[in-house]
Amino acid sequence: MLQFLSSTPFFKWIPTSNSTKRTSGGGKKKAFSVLKCCTAHSSSSSPYRAQPSGSSWYGLFEKRLFLLEEAEGGFDQFTRSYRTFGVNRMADNRLVLREWAPAAEALFLTGDFNGWDNFSHPYEKKEFGKWELCLPPKHDNSPAIEHNTKLKVVVHTKKGERLYRISPWAKYAIQSEKQVIYDWVHWDPPQPYLHIHPRPKKPQSLRIYESHVGIASPDPKVASYTNFTTNVLPRIKDLGYNCIQLMAVMEHAYYASFGYQVTSFFAASSRYGTPEELKQLIDTAHSLDIVVLLDVVHSHASQNTEDGLNSFDGSDSCFFHSPPRGEHALWGSRLFNYSSWEVLRFLLSNLRWWMEEYRFDGFRFDGVTSMMYHHHGIGSMFSGDYSEYFGLQVDEDSLVYLMTANHVLHTLYPDCITIAEDVSGMPAVCRSVAEGGLGFDYRLAMAIPDKWIQILKELADEAWDMGNIVYTLTNRRYGENCIAYAESHDQSLVGDKSLAFWLMDKEMYTNMSSLIPMTPVIDRGIQLHKMIRLLTHALGGEGYLNFMGNEFGHPEWLDFPRKGNNESYHYARRQYNLLDTDHLRYRQLYDFDRDMNRTEDKYGWLAAPPAFVSAKHEGDKVIVFERGNVLFLLNFHPTRSQTNYRVAVASPGKYTIKLDSDEVQYGGHGRLDHNTEFFTEPQPFNERENSMLVYIPCRTALILGNDDTESCY
Repeated sequence: MLQFLSSTPFFKWIPTSNSTKRTSGGGKKKAFSVLKCCTAHSSSSSPYRAQPSGSSWYGLFEKRLFLLEEAEGGFDQFTRSYRTFGVNRMADNRLVLREWAPAAEALFLTGDFNGWDNFSHPYEKKEFGKWELCLPPKHDNSPAIEHNTKLKVVVHTKKGERLYRISPWAKYAIQSEKQVIYDWVHWDPPQPYLHIHPRPKKPQSLRIYESHVGIASPDPKVASYTNFTTNVLPRIKDLGYNCIQLMAVMEHAYYASFGYQVTSFFAASSRYGTPEELKQLIDTAHSLDIVVLLDVVHSHASQNTEDGLNSFDGSDSCFFHSPPRGEHALWGSRLFNYSSWEVLRFLLSNLRWWMEEYRFDGFRFDGVTSMMYHHHGIGSMFSGDYSEYFGLQVDEDSLVYLMTANHVLHTLYPDCITIAEDVSGMPAVCRSVAEGGLGFDYRLAMAIPDKWIQILKELADEAWDMGNIVYTLTNRRYGENCIAYAESHDQSLVGDKSLAFWLMDKEMYTNMSSLIPMTPVIDRGIQLHKMIRLLTHALGGEGYLNFMGNEFGHPEWLDFPRKGNNESYHYARRQYNLLDTDHLRYRQLYDFDRDMNRTEDKYGWLAAPPAFVSAKHEGDKVIVFERGNVLFLLNFHPTRSQTNYRVAVASPGKYTIKLDSDEVQYGGHGRLDHNTEFFTEPQPFNERENSMLVYIPCRTALILGNDDTESCY
């Protein structure tokens, strides 16, 4: 049960009423109740009542911190264990190597440095399953192991087996020339990259460009860190995104896993280049005032043994629970034992490593739903009923780990950003640890892209339900920030396709030229693509995410080279070259996305309080709402433009057009005169004191600003 700090009585969240909202299908769906902070002195004004709780996740978290202080001197040094585990060079060029292998009988180090002798360099057994080896420098005082040379840990098991393993703390791994497995490479460059630029301040409005380095090129190959730095970063800056979420950076032997089957947790993927080139990418992003998040995978690990964590010491556990608890039935991967002290050391130090060594600015935590429940979300249709979140099905060990991770990150790095990928709707995921929450800054609003795909697959334009769309976009707990998105990498993967391809399909191959008239399919697709993205951007959350390439309507889908497609890279790329052909309409969508972000940057609606929706008219197919001191007007009707259409506004004054999806430069029809001024009348309408008459062309989205008031910024 969720509780507050001990400075006030412990509480758990209990809704005062079971509100329901009607869905478009006519049935009822339990609404997620509004979450507000309550204290012992404010229960009368809160939608929640306080009740004492006998047990608490916060109590377990507090105990964890106490034990860290008692046993390790606090979490600061504990989370720097990458300085003592793996291979570390001392000031006198001695090398100290340390591993945790509790089930091993003996450990040896072998590699290029000793001619691959399996027995010449034994580790010494220490207490608590640790093993240590010290290598003095050579006669010329250089380290005993040279930079960029290969190593292996030789593990002798109690069953008499001899296993060859990569250190869990390995900082670099490369694919073997003759095999698909990865080799451990000692990375200790004589001239490491030195970061020049400071971290940018945490953005008030988070606009995320979700990216994968390997596909960031139109060429059918694995692209590089350097390519991303040179060719993609300038586009991201131009588009107005202030945050990059980098996927598939943690080393993964299987490229087609999209980076979610991690084999080496401390190693930046070598298929894109060197660690120093990744550092340069991040440093360059910082110079552009762009923060960079790592898509971190602590929810599970690859089941690979020879180049992964699995069975490192020869046992079926070590870093993981023993089967069946330690295996994910759907993912075919291993599940961490979050109650283990050394697993806690490993994972927390992993977060610290990426923050310190590479200077990432935060993390998007993958698979949080799988972590939080013993059932991992498999077969669970979360309805929002609170019994789904509080019970024996909840994995308290993982919750305490997530609380500890967020506490450590936000204590050491106050501007650190953490995002939870959670589909369950667990309450207080995005409340602070001090309040009894898990401590994330944002959660992904994962229902929104599913809703858009469902609409495009199943409904004719005339059947779009404005009320249900607004409900999906606004159905989130007050005080828990969400990242809204119309589509991410998930929607582009093979078996699905991008929104643009759902809208325009095969006509994107032949009819995207602006030198020819738009066909009805292209016209519809261009207009709805802009409207869907703006509505999601403005109404769906407190942050916004776009997957690379989708801003300009990237065609087709995403599919990595694998046996099923003859190892083809054709769909494992982003065709930025489509933007370089001026007469193609991809440039029009790109320009709209850029100006949408720039308009948000000016008015700051993502950082503003939730929107006030004054209209969601089913017959007119019109949605009207205010947020961030601007008025949003969207007419989804396929044919009917709205003339002298009355809309409600809070602030009186003169309104002018700030963004118009119907502009010709965005692939629109140019039906609006941007010199038009709209004046309010003191005529109450739709629960607002003022209103005005406007013209909204069909399939058009408008932003109107009040010239008589100042913007949020």
